[in-house]
Amino acid sequence: MKILVVGGGGREHAMAWRASQDPGVERVYGVPGNAGMAADIGCVPGNILDPKEIAALAEYLGADCTVVGPEAPLVAGIVDEFDSRGLGIVGPTRAAAQLEGSKAFAKDFLLECGLPTAESALLDDVGAVDDAVGQFGYPVALKADGLAAGKGVIIVEDEAQARSTAREMLAGNVVGEAGRRVLVEQFLTGEEVSFMVLSDGKAFCALPATQDHKRALEGDRGPNTGGMGAYCDDSIISGAMRDRIVDTIVEPALAGMRRRGTPFKGFLYCGLMLTEDGPQVLEFNVRLGDPETQPLLYRLEGGFAELLASAARGALDPSLVRASASPTACVVMASEGYPSSYPKGRPITGLAAAEQLGAKVFHAGTALAGGTPATSGGRVLGVTARGESLEAALSLTYRAVGAIHFEGAQYRRDIGRRGLERVAARS
Repeated sequence: MKILVVGGGGREHAMAWRASQDPGVERVYGVPGNAGMAADIGCVPGNILDPKEIAALAEYLGADCTVVGPEAPLVAGIVDEFDSRGLGIVGPTRAAAQLEGSKAFAKDFLLECGLPTAESALLDDVGAVDDAVGQFGYPVALKADGLAAGKGVIIVEDEAQARSTAREMLAGNVVGEAGRRVLVEQFLTGEEVSFMVLSDGKAFCALPATQDHKRALEGDRGPNTGGMGAYCDDSIISGAMRDRIVDTIVEPALAGMRRRGTPFKGFLYCGLMLTEDGPQVLEFNVRLGDPETQPLLYRLEGGFAELLASAARGALDPSLVRASASPTACVVMASEGYPSSYPKGRPITGLAAAEQLGAKVFHAGTALAGGTPATSGGRVLGVTARGESLEAALSLTYRAVGAIHFEGAQYRRDIGRRGLERVAARS
């Protein structure tokens, strides 16, 4: 079997690496990939926002199955192009990808299906800012309607900040065109959980729950980022909570997409807040999360490539999801200045030393400079490890982080804190 992975971040490196471990896989390609993917599997150039170009590439390579990592190609209609050519691909159509492509669409869908979610109002006129931003009290969430690379949600604490931020977003000064419409949403309190499933349009299988860390600084402070780390551990949710999420959110959402005539095929990411009243939907994404994919796939024990192929065929085989009992963790090493502007081209050393400790280093924003890995993005590396306990997994991960160096590297030192507290409380 030949697999084509579309994208060049840490999530895509993890998918390509995991698929390449399966014995039935002859070759895995990444487009455009990164320095780590080039070392592990091999990469080919391509414009992933051009559906016709990538479909032609898949035909040329003889790919049996293509899996799309980032959201932008899905919103651009890559799956529609593959379907029109009879090519195997994992991901939703352009119509189904609106669940992530538009926060307003997703909110209307949630309400249409009666799914638990926060109260909200859509803001698309600067003149309506004063009336809209205060109706749910403070703090309040301001969400860019369009795609914003994980940086489109801003939590504001008071009326003055809400008014100024909403105006800046609507003017295109925060996340560009993605913020020309803003969803003003009630602030929910509780614990966030990333719950992902894979669907073939009819059947689905749930993957182990993960927990992401969005804020840039320790203690969940600072601006939102694309994610500074994540962990995958059975303590995150109970079996009863897992069943409740499936019964009250996943199954009704997939049924709702079928009723619309746009059955969802691919990875559905449910970003949830576990409140006192139960799980509430913060957002839907139409692909695997990043950096949640890194610890998630590092925990799975094979069969990933065949799982993808079965979903692409419309004959999903949930028995292929086999997770190790050992928890896993991922710490993101980011460039100086991230999530704002950051330098590029800084050499990276210590990668081999980190992996000799027993970790796996997934590349995100890297490129080869004179044959040496160098920084090329905001989130540079996802250092990932497993252990007999969550504490052991985190300890190994941070030892591996300590072996790596590039100028200005920044990372959070409290990844997994909630998990450690949860485990301690139950012991």
